[in-house]
Amino acid sequence: QLELVESGGGPVQAGGSLRLSCVASPDLYSSSYCMGWFRQAPGKERESVASIDNDGDVNYVDSVQGRFAISKDNAKKTLYLQMNNLKPEDTAMYHCGAPCRGVAQPGSPPDFGNWGQGTQVTVSA
Repeated sequence: QLELVESGGGPVQAGGSLRLSCVASPDLYSSSYCMGWFRQAPGKERESVASIDNDGDVNYVDSVQGRFAISKDNAKKTLYLQMNNLKPEDTAMYHCGAPCRGVAQPGSPPDFGNWGQGTQVTVSA
């Protein structure tokens, strides 16, 4: 079974923080060298936000660099996204994804092969 379940979203004021969590099914977690997060706002294209691989290498889209931090807990098979200094433009549905897919460049995380239902993040000015 390949499953990803996100949580931790909600409403927050600009400048605030949220921590998103994503629990992965054991098979998907163990088979995914790389995992990450993407977001999609209404009327906008999907945007990969962050990725992390088993070597601990991380990659962030430029717009969140210095504000977001991705991490993982192998024992809990859980992926996290700590989001600080949130801005209204961060408002979107956030999904975790695994495994990574496609070509990535620094500042442009990869796409993902599977993803969960998502958790909504709404940042008010």
